[in-house]
Amino acid sequence: MSENIINKIENLLNEEKWTRATLSNYTIANFQDLDELIKEVITNESENEVKQLCDEHLEHTKNSIIALYIAGVIALNRQLVDDSNLLMLIKIFSDNHKVNIVEYLSNRILEFGENKYALRVLADCYDTENQQDEKIKIWERLVRVDYEEAEIVRQLAEIEEENGKKEAAVSLYKKAIHRYINKKLYNNVRETWNKLIELSSEDLEFFFLVEKKIAKTLNSEKSIDLLEELYPVFTEKEDWDTAIVIIKRILKYDIRNDWARKQITKCFRNKYADHSQLEEYIKISNLNDRWRNAAEAIADFEKHISFDAGNFVSHKSWGVGIIKSIDDDTIVIDFVKKRGHSMSLKMAVSSLQSLPKSHIWVLKSVWTKEKLKSRIKKDIPWALKIIIRSFNNSADMKKIKSEIVPSILTPGEWSTWSTEARKILKTDSAFGNMPDKADQYLVRDKPISFEEKTSNKFKAETDFFDKLQTINEFLDDSEPDSDYFLDMFNYFTSFLKAANVNEHVLCSFLFVQKLIKTYPFLNPGITYGFKDVFDDIGEIEEVENVFKKIESAELRRDFLLQIKKNIENWHEYYVRLFPISLSRQILVDLDTNGYSSEINKLISEIVNHYREYREAFIWVAKNAKEDNWFSRLDIRYEKILINMIHLLDITFRDVSTKKYAAANRKINRSISTFLFKENTLEEFILNSNEDSVTRLYSLLQDVKDLDPSIKIDLKQKIIEKFPGIQFYGKQQTESVSSVNRGIFCLEESLVAKKKELKHILEVEVPKNSKEIGVAIEMGDLKENAEYKAGKEKQEALNIAVGRLKEEIEKAKIFDFKNSDTSKVSFGMKVALENLKTNENESFTILGPWESDPSNNVISYLSPFGNELLGAKAGNELSFVINERVFNYKVLSIESYK
Repeated sequence: MSENIINKIENLLNEEKWTRATLSNYTIANFQDLDELIKEVITNESENEVKQLCDEHLEHTKNSIIALYIAGVIALNRQLVDDSNLLMLIKIFSDNHKVNIVEYLSNRILEFGENKYALRVLADCYDTENQQDEKIKIWERLVRVDYEEAEIVRQLAEIEEENGKKEAAVSLYKKAIHRYINKKLYNNVRETWNKLIELSSEDLEFFFLVEKKIAKTLNSEKSIDLLEELYPVFTEKEDWDTAIVIIKRILKYDIRNDWARKQITKCFRNKYADHSQLEEYIKISNLNDRWRNAAEAIADFEKHISFDAGNFVSHKSWGVGIIKSIDDDTIVIDFVKKRGHSMSLKMAVSSLQSLPKSHIWVLKSVWTKEKLKSRIKKDIPWALKIIIRSFNNSADMKKIKSEIVPSILTPGEWSTWSTEARKILKTDSAFGNMPDKADQYLVRDKPISFEEKTSNKFKAETDFFDKLQTINEFLDDSEPDSDYFLDMFNYFTSFLKAANVNEHVLCSFLFVQKLIKTYPFLNPGITYGFKDVFDDIGEIEEVENVFKKIESAELRRDFLLQIKKNIENWHEYYVRLFPISLSRQILVDLDTNGYSSEINKLISEIVNHYREYREAFIWVAKNAKEDNWFSRLDIRYEKILINMIHLLDITFRDVSTKKYAAANRKINRSISTFLFKENTLEEFILNSNEDSVTRLYSLLQDVKDLDPSIKIDLKQKIIEKFPGIQFYGKQQTESVSSVNRGIFCLEESLVAKKKELKHILEVEVPKNSKEIGVAIEMGDLKENAEYKAGKEKQEALNIAVGRLKEEIEKAKIFDFKNSDTSKVSFGMKVALENLKTNENESFTILGPWESDPSNNVISYLSPFGNELLGAKAGNELSFVINERVFNYKVLSIESYK
């Protein structure tokens, strides 16, 4: 079938060459017939052969309409970013004024995704045909994918303005001004700036953002010019605060600007017209004197002007006070702790901090604690705004907490309150992040958009994979037609220019490659494929190192898929990467593609070298019984369990010596869960022969740090199944059968353990959580020693809680009414004759909680206690513990109570 279709296309190409059909004879119907032919090609999976045929034909007949069209459509259908053939066709028909065919070809390209050239051509077609509404729709699509197009954006803004859609017009003018700045077209920037002043002068944050961008892209003189045009809008409104802010920004660029200096004096005179000391403070601060630095003069004036009767101030020692009066150079202040205190103006300026009436310190002083607490708890956004604005509109959670805990909220109340506060800071558009500090919050005069907030978060982050997560969050809720997105996207495309391939370059390529499949217009000009990038990584060891550093699970999967798709010996890389990825799909792909022998070698390597492949070995152990591949291996499941017990012992020792303690503690917990909580070891033992059981239990008995109750419980079950079993290195007695499941204890011991658990849960855990919270507020968790220490302590507390809960659950209070003094058991005092020394010795047999060997109180779970259990008066005992031989005769047994 594929040969027929190839022959058919070959005949069409030859026929076209021989007949030399003219362009004027082509109609849309001809291309529709070719489309039907292309469908057959795709159905028969002959795209590669047909495209190669067309490409070869174009080498000597470069203007072949049929070859250009078929090759072009196949390329786009295969998601190859190669539209050159179809663009060539458009040019050919456009030059010959075949508008209807140009329109058809443009729409055909757009079926596979947005294309800047095709959209632009289509818009011209609609313009030629005077279809203005259709042209505008295409323009709207074009400006979303062509980030350099500014003029059409401005024209769309003018259309929206004429239609009375002010909000839409403002949005487009803003987009246009950013693009004019990028193209360094200052006259267009200035024109658009003035249009935005006319339509949206209140959006100061936007104007200041543009002004900073102009200074960075062009020069500061042009930023000053634009600010000077914005300034009169606010003087006419008598909005002196905003006017002062604008003048300060001008002076920041040019400290010697005489016009700005005169204007700020004018603004101060209007703002503080009713201030009793206005002219005096202007004179003292040398505000009008050119010889003094303008910034210093302004700061001096604002410090002085804040001192007026009725204003609030703060002193380091005396707290908040209110100015009662100012008489010449003397100020009288009522502090909370020091009423009617007098000081000179000079002293006040240097030692006091002026506070606005809405400052949190002022509210703490003038409101009752109950009133303030009630408002803070009921209205969290209000509280956040008050606190953040109190500190120059910048505060982190650590600062916020220090202001209200414990003075207003208790630590317990803070825990609940702060959770909701964090949620509000993240989602409420009234709050934003400082551009250079992600953990510092500010209050915005105008709500921030999701796009801008995400962009600010992206800029503040320093970790590559955090940035990757943020841009993916952006794409979850927004389209990539935003100028904010372009800045983030460019961060990743910049890595593609690197000479050496590391995890950042690789992940950037995978991310960009995946994105341009959905949005072809985003292609930054990538002309190479995955294999080119992969080959640049180097040897297989380097591939392993790069793969280990990829923190994104999704990108790890993409990397593996690309290896399988593009690398001939992909199976070799799959085998090497499995211990790192622990992906079941790797084994499935190897198995279904005939590489079962490689799986056998891989699993055998992991099982035999379990110390080096700890996490991979645990994965194998957990999945062995569920997967078909294990049944084909020449590995007994008993060997898996033996190695697991060995690894349990190794990790116990590594944790105690603090060798990679966190990682080994995690592995140790996984093994314990697998062997004991999931009853894997018990189920295997109860279904095995006596030899296997003896080997496994003897190994388990040697794991010193394992909870003795686990050993005893398992031993009890083994005895029940194999009554005459003998364990390596042990003399079997009836002792285990005399011990019921659980942990025997005294009532007072159980009370003490419950008290210990309560203390950990109610004191230690909240204290640790508080310490972690403080560490988190410091930011940069990767380099935060306090945070790491806090998390390690948290893990230790969680382990302690789990252990205590489990022990308490197993605990059984011993009832002395039912004690049997005929043989040694829990709660007995035993008199022994040491047959080696001929001395008498006395021991009390209790539980692990009561154990006190220095006073001869022995746990019945200890090796020594276990050997005594079940013995009767007159029995002679001989046993070995830690290579030491013991010989005793039981003289008497009596109850402990």
